Amino acid sequence: MKYALCNETFGDLPFEESFATTRRLGYTGIEIAPFTLLPGATVTDVRDVPATRRAEVKRIAEDAGLEVVGLHWLLAKTEGFYLTSPDPAVQRATAEYLKELAELCGQLGGKVMVLGSPQQRNLLPGVGYEQAEEIAAGVLREAMPACGDNQVTIALEPLGPAEGDFMLTAESGVGLATMVDSPWCKLHLDVKAMASEPKPIAEIIRENAAWTAHFHANDPNLLGPGMGEVEFAPIFAALKETDYQGWVSVEVFKYEPSPEEIARQSIDYMQRIEAGA
Repeated sequence: MKYALCNETFGDLPFEESFATTRRLGYTGIEIAPFTLLPGATVTDVRDVPATRRAEVKRIAEDAGLEVVGLHWLLAKTEGFYLTSPDPAVQRATAEYLKELAELCGQLGGKVMVLGSPQQRNLLPGVGYEQAEEIAAGVLREAMPACGDNQVTIALEPLGPAEGDFMLTAESGVGLATMVDSPWCKLHLDVKAMASEPKPIAEIIRENAAWTAHFHANDPNLLGPGMGEVEFAPIFAALKETDYQGWVSVEVFKYEPSPEEIARQSIDYMQRIEAGA
């Protein structure tokens, strides 16, 4: 397995320090939330990240011995973008921003962009699910040429019902990717989200192996793998059985007892599980 850590885990810690710690703990990849590139900004717009800063972040990762996996939290802390808005102007703006993100991702050396951002995709008043799906597919199709130019895959992230009402299952994620109909639009699987589905997580992994471009390891309790009730042995067995070649990124939402301790416990647990898979 290739293990990565989502960089917002370390909050406002300088990248030089957080990246070095990430590598020291055994991770070889770093996954970047765009809003961390503009610390202190209330609203994030990656067009405000200068070329010098992009090159600097790539260099910091390389110096630490890390590969930039890609981006996630794509639309978090932004304004004016919405994946399922019926407003044509918002649709155009969102598609253009996804193009900008693809360029940023490629410049950092990343290959995947995880599209979760539930607050910018949930159903708006008067918009039904099928209409929202058509809108989202149209927005994503507009961004596909830029993804291809930058060799970046958008990985659609299903999320559980606690976070919203659009794209709640792996099946619905594949359905949307099928509508987009591009080799640059695939599926992302997240353990916390899959735990909300009625099917066993290992079964979801096997059923969607051909579509899966990226994977997040975590637990429904918002902590890291092995820090809750989800057993990862069947999960890793399914990833191994389906010959998953992508990254396994640790993404958590609670940072107790500390970010470093969570990162350490998570990779130690996953490596033990992998050794026994």
